[in-house]
Amino acid sequence: MKNKLLSKKIVAGKYKGKVLLLPSKSTTRSSKAIVLESFFNTLQFDIVDANFVELFSGSGSIGLEALSRGAKKVYFMEKDASAVKTLQQNIAQTDPNACEVIAGDSFTNIGSVVSKLKRLNEDAYFYIDPPFSIREGMEDIYKKTMQLIENLPALHVKMIIIEHMSGLDIPSKIGVYKVKKSKKFGKTTLTYLVNME
Repeated sequence: MKNKLLSKKIVAGKYKGKVLLLPSKSTTRSSKAIVLESFFNTLQFDIVDANFVELFSGSGSIGLEALSRGAKKVYFMEKDASAVKTLQQNIAQTDPNACEVIAGDSFTNIGSVVSKLKRLNEDAYFYIDPPFSIREGMEDIYKKTMQLIENLPALHVKMIIIEHMSGLDIPSKIGVYKVKKSKKFGKTTLTYLVNME
C-alpha cells in the first residue's frame, strides 16, 4: 500500500485553500489547526507588511499562512533535508520571491537572518517551534532555544512566539524579553515574548 501523503490547507488570505504537503511525521511535527488559528487571530493585523521568521519550519505552514495573510517577507529555517524539499514545493505554490529558505541548523544559522534584518534596518516576528524535548537527542533543545532568544537583538525583534510542550516552564524573563501571555492547547502551549526595554 502506498503511503498517503499528509497535507493541510492554507486557512485564510491570498493563498487560501492552497494544499501544503507535510513532511514525514518522524522528522517534524505539524502545528495543530487550533494553535494556528489562535495565533493568527491574535496577530492578524500586525503581520501585514511585516517580516516573519519561522525557525524549525518543517512544511512552512505557519510562515506560508503569514505570507497569505499579508506578511512582506518570510524566512524559513529548517535542518531536515526531506522537510526542506517539501517546504520548497509548498513555497512554489505561493510567492517564492517573498520567501527565503535557510537550510541547516537553526541555532547556527539564526545569525545570518539577524544580519539581513540589520542590513535592511528592519525587525521581524520570530516564530520558534522546536521539536519537543521528549524526542531522542532533543533533551537540551529548550535550553538552546532560551539561549537563542536571549541573544536576539531587541532592535530587530517585533515579537517572539514559542510553540512548546505544555509542561515546559518558560522563565517570565529571558534577557530583555518578558512573557506577555501564554495560551495552552492540550499538550501544546504558545508563549508570546516582547521586549521590555
